[in-house]
Amino acid sequence: MQLNSLTVQHRASQDGFRSSTRLTSLSVPLVIRARSSKQQFAAPAIHVGNRAGCPAPLKAVKTDAQAEQMDTAMLRLIADVSKQVDEAVAATVFSNNEAARRVEFSPNSELRQRVVASIQKLAKGLLERDVEVRLLLLAALCCEHLLLLGPPGTAKSELSARLSSLCGGTYFERLLTRFSVPEELFGPLSMKGLENDLYVRQINGYLPTAEVAFVDEIFKANSAILNALLTLLNERLFDNGNQRLRAPLLCLVGASNEMPESEELDALYDRFLIRRTVSQVSNNQLYKLARLAAGRNDHALSGIAVANGNGNVGEVSQQPGAQVLSMEDFRGTALAAYSSVDVPDSVIDLLTGLRNHLQDKCEPPLYVSDRRFMKAVRMLQVAAHADGRDQVNEYDCLLLEHVFGNRPDDGVKVRQQVLDMVAADPGLQQTEMILLGLFGRACRLLEGGEDAAELAAASAEVAQLVDLLTSRHAALATNLEGNGFPELRATLWQAEASVASAVQSLVPQMTENRKKTSSARPTPWLLSCARLRQLRHSWSAYCPSASSSTRRASAQKPERPYMSEFFLLSTTASREEAALIGWRRGIT
Repeated sequence: MQLNSLTVQHRASQDGFRSSTRLTSLSVPLVIRARSSKQQFAAPAIHVGNRAGCPAPLKAVKTDAQAEQMDTAMLRLIADVSKQVDEAVAATVFSNNEAARRVEFSPNSELRQRVVASIQKLAKGLLERDVEVRLLLLAALCCEHLLLLGPPGTAKSELSARLSSLCGGTYFERLLTRFSVPEELFGPLSMKGLENDLYVRQINGYLPTAEVAFVDEIFKANSAILNALLTLLNERLFDNGNQRLRAPLLCLVGASNEMPESEELDALYDRFLIRRTVSQVSNNQLYKLARLAAGRNDHALSGIAVANGNGNVGEVSQQPGAQVLSMEDFRGTALAAYSSVDVPDSVIDLLTGLRNHLQDKCEPPLYVSDRRFMKAVRMLQVAAHADGRDQVNEYDCLLLEHVFGNRPDDGVKVRQQVLDMVAADPGLQQTEMILLGLFGRACRLLEGGEDAAELAAASAEVAQLVDLLTSRHAALATNLEGNGFPELRATLWQAEASVASAVQSLVPQMTENRKKTSSARPTPWLLSCARLRQLRHSWSAYCPSASSSTRRASAQKPERPYMSEFFLLSTTASREEAALIGWRRGIT
């Protein structure tokens, strides 16, 4: 919000003379700057009605001595106010920056410690799989399913097997082909049941009784398999004959080398809340991979970088005897998170804005179903709870790159939009609108009569704005001072490379936002009664002999009021760009 131009027009003599002055690029809230006394303005004539009702011209008569005396007084007042503003802003900035360097985020719940130990156990001996390990644990804690897309030989099945070993659950694994039959997943038909005219299956040891499952090439499932698989994945129910059984399935990891091609597989694709594309080990890690294949566990192969809870990330190895997540943790974390973790309005606004952007402004549009949107909110609650927090923050929404989107490359669009919305800071945009309203109120106070109630209300509004800007600057300083972004760095669910990329994207815009909060200087001192009266009545020092007829005519015709000093307030840029223009008028 910037006041680009403002034209102050002054009516002149009968022949239609009109003078106008245009001010551009105005800035700095509630700061006044006077024109130098070296600049001279022609004194325009003013129409004031006489007793006969006919307009008569009045000319301003000013001496250089009077003008210089007034300019000196105004400049002294401006200097005092500017000094107070600069001192207050400098003190606030210094205090916020110092406090930001001491900020520590140290969630340290028992559940968080077990999650850290579980991440280390799952990742041991794997290269460049720290993101997949975190997503697998998060999906299991949410009792949801994970889809891994990528070429063969990228440790997809190894991850699911390690999850089963971690939690001690019953494990089931199967590779599907286009010729696979339901018996391969759900068990063969019971011969004894057929003898008794019952169409039931022997499900023991098959998917209906498994707690952790891995199904490779899952999109090769035919329609006969899909009907039972969809219900099993979403509702955890399996129809065996005329009985509907509850399945103990905790998490199913699906794998595929390609995206689903037919529409009948769209429903199955939507059942996987979290989706991740797995790539081969990068070239610069091949040396470590060769050492690992040779049985050498050196070169930091025993652990991955995990946040320690204080905004720092370090590569740590699993400690002997460290307690990992149990089946009870996987079963109960989601319910505990739904009841104890709050989703603030700022995160809800980000989520709704993100979905609207993806569906209405992206090309092609990215459809996000209502079911997926609701599950995404619950997933963020689980992520915060497992991280030792009682509230979801905006950085948790970076996980949505693995949730929203229909194609593998859609995650990049989702992530960038989340970062743009986090950096945009809508709260700062609201303060600019408030500053514009204060500008209009200050102008009305200077033009109108003295109103104690209006003055008190304006002072209270300015004080609230000062508090708001101070809090916004403190929040930005927390992210930009010291190590920077302690909340983002402290989370368990973002890998080190992901954090570094997010910080690099957020820093430029947040730095600009901090400059805006530092340059916006609303000060209650300008709204003091004494100074308002001094500014509003300062022109009377030039014209002590105003006639009573002039005052009566002005009262009878309350057109656009003339101000001897017209000051301008705005919201951005520097104090030196602010301007005050005075018209020196005398009434004879």
